[in-house]
Amino acid sequence: MLTKAIYAPPYAAEKGAVLAGAVDLPFIPLEHHRFPDGEIRVRAYPPAAAAVLFAPLHRPDDKLAALLFAAAALRDQGSRHITLIAPYLCYMRQDTAFREGEAVSQRVIGKILAESFDHIIAVEPHLHRTASLGAVFPGIHATAVAGAPALIDLLRRETVADSTLLVGPDSEARPWVEAVAGPLGLDCLTADKTRHGDLSVQITLPQNAVIRGRRVILVDDMVSTGGTLARTATLLRSAGASGVEAVVVHALCSDSDMARLRDAGIDRLRSCDTVPHSSNAASIIPVLADVLCKTGANDQTGGEDDRDR
Repeated sequence: MLTKAIYAPPYAAEKGAVLAGAVDLPFIPLEHHRFPDGEIRVRAYPPAAAAVLFAPLHRPDDKLAALLFAAAALRDQGSRHITLIAPYLCYMRQDTAFREGEAVSQRVIGKILAESFDHIIAVEPHLHRTASLGAVFPGIHATAVAGAPALIDLLRRETVADSTLLVGPDSEARPWVEAVAGPLGLDCLTADKTRHGDLSVQITLPQNAVIRGRRVILVDDMVSTGGTLARTATLLRSAGASGVEAVVVHALCSDSDMARLRDAGIDRLRSCDTVPHSSNAASIIPVLADVLCKTGANDQTGGEDDRDR
């Protein structure tokens, strides 16, 4: 049996191999076989005492079953510690039942994954009312990884002008925009978002914001439909911004959403490669390699939550 190894499903094999190389561990591609009826057979061989499964969980429904099968196969062969690295962790956004009869997907997925893994590592899990990633996965070790270092590296490579203003589209984005702006020595601010019912959202900028003539970069953890980013960009253009771009960790938006962002005045959207997308411009692999080296793939502690900043 191997001491430690990194495994990845076919759809993530290329990045899994890069991560394995970055931390000097063997890489083992998982074998998937799809039957005519749609069911899947998974093989994880050879096993490792400390196994790390690298699996981005965007469009997750088919991927979850294969992931659980892989963890079970490794455990059956004697793996003592299994870590899941999920650059994008699915089903975190619904942390409560908004209407009677709805399942709380965050709680369900947390319980399922906690039964199969000893350690969960996720990049910028989208937690609203949940205090920490550890609260999602009780009894095991959980590490929430910041995406800011990858975005900082991206902007540093561009030699962003000192006059550039970083803007968070709402108060929830404040931690991300401040984490990126600080090391770069750039000014930042956050807009204010007020909901008036389910379909009406009002975005306002601070009254003392100096925007005219400045390049603005919107910063957020993810873009889904892009509605909030689009509204904020329109305001910034009206306030005299010389240009508006956006950088996010997770890009989940469709081609039509991208077109709407362009129509709203966003010249360019760039993202980390936590989810495969046409906007990918920053690699998350160096950040994950650093976290993996710090935490160890066979960490036996549990019940904690780490925030890597």
